[in-house]
Amino acid sequence: MTTLLTVLLGCYLLGGLLPLCTSRPHLQNSLAHSSAAAGGSAGIALGLGGLFAAQPLTISVPSNIPYLTCALRLDPLAAFFVLTISLVGLAASMYAYGYVREFTGRVSVGLLGSLLNGFLLSMTLVVLADNGFFFLIVWEVMSLLSYVLVVTEHERRGVREAGLFYLIMTHAGTAFIILTFLLFAQESGSFSFEAFRHPDQRLPEGLRSIAFFTALIGFGAKAGIVPLHVWLPYAHPAAPSHISALMSGVMIKTAIYGLIRVYFDFLEGQFPWWWGFTVLSVGAVSALLGVMYALMEHDLKSLLAFSSVENVGIILLGIGAGMIFHTYGLDELAALGLLAGLYHTINHAAFKALLFLGAGSLLFATHTRNIEQYGGLLRRMPWTGLCFLIGAVSIAALPPTSGFVSEWLIFQSLFLSVQLPTLFLKLMLPIVAAILALTGALGLACFAKAFGLSFLAQPRSPQARHAVEVPVSMRIGMGFLATSCGLLGLAPMLVVPLLDRVTAPFTGVTISGKVLALDGWVVAPVTVEFSSISTPVLAALLVGAAGLGLAIARLLRKKTPARYSKTWGCGLPLTPRMEYTATGFVQPIKQVFETIYQPTVKLEQEFLEQSKYFIRHQRFHSTIEPLIEQYLYRPVVTALLGAAERLRVIQAGSLHLYLTYIFVTLVLLLLWAG
Repeated sequence: MTTLLTVLLGCYLLGGLLPLCTSRPHLQNSLAHSSAAAGGSAGIALGLGGLFAAQPLTISVPSNIPYLTCALRLDPLAAFFVLTISLVGLAASMYAYGYVREFTGRVSVGLLGSLLNGFLLSMTLVVLADNGFFFLIVWEVMSLLSYVLVVTEHERRGVREAGLFYLIMTHAGTAFIILTFLLFAQESGSFSFEAFRHPDQRLPEGLRSIAFFTALIGFGAKAGIVPLHVWLPYAHPAAPSHISALMSGVMIKTAIYGLIRVYFDFLEGQFPWWWGFTVLSVGAVSALLGVMYALMEHDLKSLLAFSSVENVGIILLGIGAGMIFHTYGLDELAALGLLAGLYHTINHAAFKALLFLGAGSLLFATHTRNIEQYGGLLRRMPWTGLCFLIGAVSIAALPPTSGFVSEWLIFQSLFLSVQLPTLFLKLMLPIVAAILALTGALGLACFAKAFGLSFLAQPRSPQARHAVEVPVSMRIGMGFLATSCGLLGLAPMLVVPLLDRVTAPFTGVTISGKVLALDGWVVAPVTVEFSSISTPVLAALLVGAAGLGLAIARLLRKKTPARYSKTWGCGLPLTPRMEYTATGFVQPIKQVFETIYQPTVKLEQEFLEQSKYFIRHQRFHSTIEPLIEQYLYRPVVTALLGAAERLRVIQAGSLHLYLTYIFVTLVLLLLWAG
């Protein structure tokens, strides 16, 4: 494994340096993305090797800086996230080879490829870090590199504003992560993760609760939990699409890694029930609000960004349920909840990265992200359409896809709350399951809208009418992730044992033997008597039913000659103006949840001069007021700007006044020291 780790680090370092050593864009493109692809391949092998290793791989390089040791540790949890990062990194690297040609002449292809390799390297080092000081350094490098990638097209004002917003939010979260590690370091006297988890150096009860909240806020800001999610719909659409796939697919998962590392490793899973309930509640709110706002978006990448908020919430539902069960000593159920959350983590990484790459392909072909200007693209871009459809049905959790398996396991873990000794939790977990069911229904509507309005019917713009399929390398990247989605859904007998190796050290039990039945062909929540399902058999039945239907249709067609006629449109020729718009598609849902959306409608009409009864032009504007931005962030920003305005008086531009400030400060310090 040491060799694989060396290859991984070497490939990413070469990919970061070699493109800067030449001025030929094609060679820069090849060097950067072939190195990144090689690093991703080595990372997949390293992640799988770490999951099967008998002992964690540890590497430590001391430094002259106090408290800092460049320590790496590949245990099962780190190996799982290395595998996830590398899986998406490999696909994004293959896709980027064709995609970045769009930036030639506008952006340095060599610099963009170099930053991609640095970004992948920093994310990998984040999950491998075994020292708090070193972790914070690579975490900050990851944040800064992602910021630079977000503002790739910095000549556009909206991109610069999105980058600044992201930078502020990520550094606010980092401040809380620093506070979390300082609490552990104060008690242990070291920034070593081994010292953090040492049983003789546990935090006092009060500090443990503070560490719980600071970790939730710090890592939650990066993960995009509500109400810290506001940067996602700004930053993800602004970044190049292969970077959006990495940010949404795996960067926000480093925050999930951080939460699990702190709660189950550093705090050793010893926590009160309300910690798990808090995580569960945050997850439920994030899942529901995320999908509700995703439904209203017409910008495809903004829609996918809000959907990431939803899916992070779903992941937290599994983790929160596992924490609650672990509190009451129900270790098998705790392992089930944690395993389901991790299963959805890798599933979301695959299908969300696939959808972002699909959105990038539509942007590449049409030069717009507006769903209203798509339509009829399945005929013109069949490969992209097929891959996007696989991602859409996976994220909508339709059986037998990957999203269905992980969400089904989360449902089952919530329903098993009947084994909890507390009546309150027995009632609340099924309510959370109902919220998850509502989230799933809204998610299905959301991606029916995204796929249907983009790929079906007639083109609604000249760009869509003249779109062509994307280059081969982009199709290979999407195809790789589409295949991964299929394997994750149809082969749980391969995935569950790997995840069991991750959860076992934290829960003390292995459950793959109970979750899998009939040699792995059936998935069951600990006991097959409670509930069970087989996605391979379900897939076979669906394929068989479809094949039977086609056979019957072909047989009937032989007996009855086919007749072709135009679709009836009330006697009028069908035009794109007759199609459902994105606004019309979600209008009923907007009315049902009007209290949350608070829509504002503006109608402008221009009448003919001859008569006020005949309208010449009519314009309809409908906007949604984001409640969290309106009632939380705007008052805070207004207060900060007001305070800054009042404090401007002390910055008078007078050198004598500044010297007075220094003199008064020194006097006060001397008095305090004396």
